[in-house]
Amino acid sequence: MDREMLQRHLEEADRHVAQGERHIAEQEIRIANLARLGRDTIEARKLLDNFYVSQVQHVQHRDRLSEQLAQ
Repeated sequence: MDREMLQRHLEEADRHVAQGERHIAEQEIRIANLARLGRDTIEARKLLDNFYVSQVQHVQHRDRLSEQLAQ
């Protein structure tokens, strides 16, 4: 993969990481609101757990691309 393509992929990975951060923050707020209302949060927490797993993958991918660009 050439540097230009790596750079484009890195920019996309950065966007995915930022989007993941927003999803996590929004879901944490939803869970807090559900809990405050005395509602069941089990499914919302499961979704948040999925967001955390995805976020780790997004960050790892971004970091690999960044390392490739640094070489």
